Amino acid sequence: MLKVDNLKKRFGSFEAVKGISFAVEKGEVLGFLGPNGAGKSTTMRMITGFIPPTSGTAAICGHDIIKDPIGAKACLGYLPENAPSYRAMTVTEFLTFVARIRGFRGAAARAKVNEAIDKAKLESVAYKTIDTLSKGYRQRTCFAQAILHDPQVLIMDEPTDGLDPNQKFVVRNMIKEMAAEKAIIISTHILEEVDAVCTRALVIANGEIKADGTPDELRAMDPSGKLDVVFHNLTMEKEGN
Repeated sequence: MLKVDNLKKRFGSFEAVKGISFAVEKGEVLGFLGPNGAGKSTTMRMITGFIPPTSGTAAICGHDIIKDPIGAKACLGYLPENAPSYRAMTVTEFLTFVARIRGFRGAAARAKVNEAIDKAKLESVAYKTIDTLSKGYRQRTCFAQAILHDPQVLIMDEPTDGLDPNQKFVVRNMIKEMAAEKAIIISTHILEEVDAVCTRALVIANGEIKADGTPDELRAMDPSGKLDVVFHNLTMEKEGN
């Protein structure tokens, strides 16, 4: 459903992403792991068409993000970092706005909005302005906009960063509930996300893939069997720490 082919991104003389390739199929939840500055968000932004790659490409449901961006984005749901939204709108107004952008009108738009509110468990705040909501509810509102059109591929950048344990529990359950029907990528530096929701994990550091496997396969890379030790070894090796 998602195929990434040799993506590279250069900012001036700095090469942020150095040729990343991987694929994600329906039913997979891929944890895209790496320390801050590893190239995770830059890679996500290239896959979603937010920024152009220096070279390489990504295909979403067979649509090349460079050659056919409209077709690719129609199959894609994207939850950016920090849950951007129009905070003067109510939750319902914002989701209705998103539905119209996606091409839905009238009863079809209302149905999509109601379904997204239900899936994101936003009923209690549906008519409150986004500016008055807690960070957890703002995150869930942006999650609702990402899934409103029922995309086949869902990409989330740091979906639980800054949330309290109860808010994380809710967001992770929402991901699990739809995992079987979608290809999902979660970009994160929080290792507990792997055990919580991921079927597979890819570790990136210095703009390069360092490991790709199931959580158990990653643990087997060190005698300790601890994911944090494996992560440290993979991402700090070039610094000699």
